[in-house]
Amino acid sequence: MSLNETAPVVGPVALRDRALTPDLARGLMLALIAVANSVYYLYGRPYGVRQHIVEHDLLNRVVSVVDVTLVDGRAYPMFAALFAFGVVQSFRRQRAAGVPEVDAKRLLRRRSRWLIAFGFAHAVLLFPGDILGLYGVLGFLLIALTRVSDRALLVAAALWLVVGAAVQGAAQMMPPTGERTFFWSFETADALTALALRPLEWLLIPVGNLAIGSAVLIGTWAARRGVLTDPASHRALLVRTAVGGLVAAVVGGLPVGLAVGGFWEPTSTGALWTTSALHALTGIAGGLGYAALIGLLALRVGDRPGPVARALAACGQRSLSCYLFQSVVFVALLTPWALGLGRTLGTAEVGLLALGTWLVSVLLADRLRRANRRGPAEVLLRRLVYRGRQGRMSG
Repeated sequence: MSLNETAPVVGPVALRDRALTPDLARGLMLALIAVANSVYYLYGRPYGVRQHIVEHDLLNRVVSVVDVTLVDGRAYPMFAALFAFGVVQSFRRQRAAGVPEVDAKRLLRRRSRWLIAFGFAHAVLLFPGDILGLYGVLGFLLIALTRVSDRALLVAAALWLVVGAAVQGAAQMMPPTGERTFFWSFETADALTALALRPLEWLLIPVGNLAIGSAVLIGTWAARRGVLTDPASHRALLVRTAVGGLVAAVVGGLPVGLAVGGFWEPTSTGALWTTSALHALTGIAGGLGYAALIGLLALRVGDRPGPVARALAACGQRSLSCYLFQSVVFVALLTPWALGLGRTLGTAEVGLLALGTWLVSVLLADRLRRANRRGPAEVLLRRLVYRGRQGRMSG
């Protein structure tokens, strides 16, 4: 039996039935993603370590340290783990509803293809640092791993992390020259030239994010164990992960943070490679630590979340729309071919802009929640994935 015949097709989880922890995590982490992405829009000044502009006043230098230590390379790994959680949960719901395994996998492959398409459009039109396309590619990997044992997942995650950290360290090992070495479109004044550059820049994204594959594998393991769907039963694990992961993120991220802030200068390419690799390595730990911390927060919230928790979860439920909304705002305000504020704002100021943009997205998502409506990007993705199957879709 295939999806083209009479097999049942289970649609997305109803908003009222979604688990709180993953959505709360997505909603909160979108704030960090906004901060991490916004600094790449700054231009018109010399560029330093990790493509950050060279700041001179103390406030911006300190904010740069905090940004690189706690945000840069820490938010996307958590999202990667949550993405894996979603894929595993979707596959399990399809199988529990009686959908044959081959059809459940076919549906997930279709969703992965559309994620790649969304990512390409996002990258070309708005933000070449798009991560959706990479998640779509990783979706195919997850589909192939449905029968792999938990132990094999963790071993593969450890091996992938070593390789990914080494590659990411190598990508950042050359001493800064003051010029941009990637994301050239951000300083390009001509809109059409920037448009032509973005596809190439997007294709380079996997090189700088290779290590998040480990977060995907660990997220798959955690989804199988129900770590986020039943945080009360895994409280001890969440505490260890939160403490250990965030401490590792700070210790491993601080050297590069100090270099970006101008408080320390690596003396060789070897030192820069080592600190960059350590930054990537501990970024995975930090992302998982953030997810665990939010899991503990969800435990305190309980079954009756207040208005703030509901608004944050609403943002997480519409994370695709909110993620794209950030890019629209940043492009309109910061790019040289639009308002061009990226030339004058500093790291601290653009960070406030990023948090303000995120807050607006939370408020908009909460209004959609009150109206019992999904985000526009989620609606479009759902229609594309389940196109032609709506009449047979349940759930």
